Amino acid sequence: MTFHYRDGTFATDTSAFTLLLAAFAYEAKPVIAVWFSCGAASAVAAKLTIERYGATHDVRLLNNFVLEEDGDNRRFLREVSEWLGYPVEQVAHPDYPNCSAVEIFDLRKFMSSPKGAPCTMLLKRGARQHWEQTHDVAWHVMGFTAEEEDRHDNFILTERDNLLPVLIDAGLTKQDCFDICLAAGLTLPRMYLWGYPNANCVGCVKVNSPTYWNHVRRVHPEVFAARAEQSRRLGVRLVRVRGAGKGERTRIFLDELSPDYVGGPMKSLKMPDCGIFCEEKPRFKLINSSGTYRKALWPTYLSAMRAAA
Repeated sequence: MTFHYRDGTFATDTSAFTLLLAAFAYEAKPVIAVWFSCGAASAVAAKLTIERYGATHDVRLLNNFVLEEDGDNRRFLREVSEWLGYPVEQVAHPDYPNCSAVEIFDLRKFMSSPKGAPCTMLLKRGARQHWEQTHDVAWHVMGFTAEEEDRHDNFILTERDNLLPVLIDAGLTKQDCFDICLAAGLTLPRMYLWGYPNANCVGCVKVNSPTYWNHVRRVHPEVFAARAEQSRRLGVRLVRVRGAGKGERTRIFLDELSPDYVGGPMKSLKMPDCGIFCEEKPRFKLINSSGTYRKALWPTYLSAMRAAA
């Protein structure tokens, strides 16, 4: 009889009792849930997690599929799964089996706000929370890079304090993650090749940059037209442009955005890979005397955050 483990390894033994013990020992390993968003950062985060904790923990690679993502993301997911030798499990909210952001917008009559978007809240965060109801998770891993310490700190404050900052601990930036993937022979999602700053859905409603939306208009005109129609119908002004006064910003509908409008450069957009967390303003920041992240301060950090909450 051959006993197959979840990580793809196996053991052969003639004793059913031995197999039962092996199964119990394996399942008793604490679970680390790695949330893979089909971006370079979460791919490298998964690799580091497996290398560091694969022998002692049950590492699960999880993905929240969203219909509006580019289809090449699925190809990258399969490539990363083969690279790591681990399956990537799909986690979806049972109330939204189509996994469509556009469908969510129409159902909720809502597309975006300063605190996030319903697609992330339901198709990612909601799906994760539903999955957690039947899975005991010791730690979560997300693709927060070295330049995203604020987002990592805020996630711990507002969501979960059992988050492993594997990329931050390693000092890896988003560019480092690109380089690691390319050095491994992986072909990055074509969203990057099209000039987008990440592999999010095409026409991400969490972005209010006119530069971004004019880029969508040029590269994916059909998506721009669809977002413009839906946002106008739902009364959502997705774009922020310069107002009349100094430093003033005003929101407009997509169909009001001039194709010639010039905003900030695309590379300056702070637009991380879409994960299970929407943006909120940071309320606490963990630094040491040199201004850098230090894991040794972790217990003090958590206590301070709980006191501030």
